[in-house]
Amino acid sequence: MNSAVLLSEITFKATRSSGPGGQHVNKTSTRVELSWSLFHTKAFTQDQVYLLKEKLKTRLTKEGVLQLSSSHSRSQYRNKEDVIKRFFSLLNLSLQKPKPRKATRPSLAAKRKRLQAKKAQSDKKANRRKPEY
Repeated sequence: MNSAVLLSEITFKATRSSGPGGQHVNKTSTRVELSWSLFHTKAFTQDQVYLLKEKLKTRLTKEGVLQLSSSHSRSQYRNKEDVIKRFFSLLNLSLQKPKPRKATRPSLAAKRKRLQAKKAQSDKKANRRKPEY
């Protein structure tokens, strides 16, 4: 992942924020919105783009744009740092390939324990019934 190229592809937009700040919030644009186009990036290979598309499909727009925003702080600079940090951590998490699952079977003891629990539950319910004459 080439972070310099990614930083050049990101666009920022500052808007008015809700949250802490009182009257300050009503007159300054401290909320930072980050936009990045996955389909137009030059920082990743085609395989990586496909992997990112699969992992981020719920976060991407129809045009393939990832949008993140931050309004935690009263400072636009700190919000910008926060959203960049979240952007890179999101990409790093999305690029990790999952470990292949190893097929395993339950042990004999686990099977016995499960069947004993089922039998105990069955006996408990059977004891609640009216006796048959």
